[in-house]
Amino acid sequence: MRKFVSMLIPFMFLSFHQPASAQKIEPKELKAAIIIDDFGGGTGGVRDFLEGEIPITAAVMPFTEHSTEHAKWAHKYGIEVMIHLSMEPKRGKRSWLGPRPITNDLSAAEVKQIVRDAIKDVPYAVGINNHMGSLAVENEEIVLAIVEVAKEKRLFIIDSATSPNTKFPKIANELGVPVLKRDVFLDDISSSSHVRQQMIRLAKVTEIKGSGIAIGHVGITGKVCSIGVFQSMDEFKRRHIKIVPASGLFSGKSTEKYFIPLKKGS
Repeated sequence: MRKFVSMLIPFMFLSFHQPASAQKIEPKELKAAIIIDDFGGGTGGVRDFLEGEIPITAAVMPFTEHSTEHAKWAHKYGIEVMIHLSMEPKRGKRSWLGPRPITNDLSAAEVKQIVRDAIKDVPYAVGINNHMGSLAVENEEIVLAIVEVAKEKRLFIIDSATSPNTKFPKIANELGVPVLKRDVFLDDISSSSHVRQQMIRLAKVTEIKGSGIAIGHVGITGKVCSIGVFQSMDEFKRRHIKIVPASGLFSGKSTEKYFIPLKKGS
């Protein structure tokens, strides 16, 4: 009997005296980003998003009438800014691309110059996503040129996922540039109820993956998009999902080092 008790005591100690870290497992924080495209061009919904209380990420089209103004406006209200880089699609009107799009007939040097000029035209930008681009994102030479400038300027990339054959994830990973892909389009149908449904879809994706990215727009569908997004916030609070700027979805030592600000003049 004495031998049995002596064997039992260590077992009891192990069972009831685990380290605090082993006893309490913190739940993983759920995060979602809402990127709103087409700032710089259309005005519908611009004020709603920029002066609202949701930390959206403003993707600004360069070389448009309000590019610099909208980027500065977003920054003033503490909203993260990205460059919404126009790229050639497989279908669609040339007029949808706006000024100075990246097309497959350009050389790598020409592509790099457009990206560098876009960075100058959209102050405070910390990342890039693509406007359209279902054709150009499949072109390795074009994508490589964009990613090389992104690395040089320490910009992250959000692939808008307009083509299943996009080269952004592969090339960005090879070059060590932080990259993520869009999960949900919010306003592919112009209806606030549809936007709300898509926001619920974003919430479900986030619960499964731990993070999620949705893309909506200002302009023609801007007011509808803003109404649907704002009406969905109670659902996100209920599910304990935090809305963060796009950069807030990146984690790990490698990206922390990547995001160190460049020295002045770099």
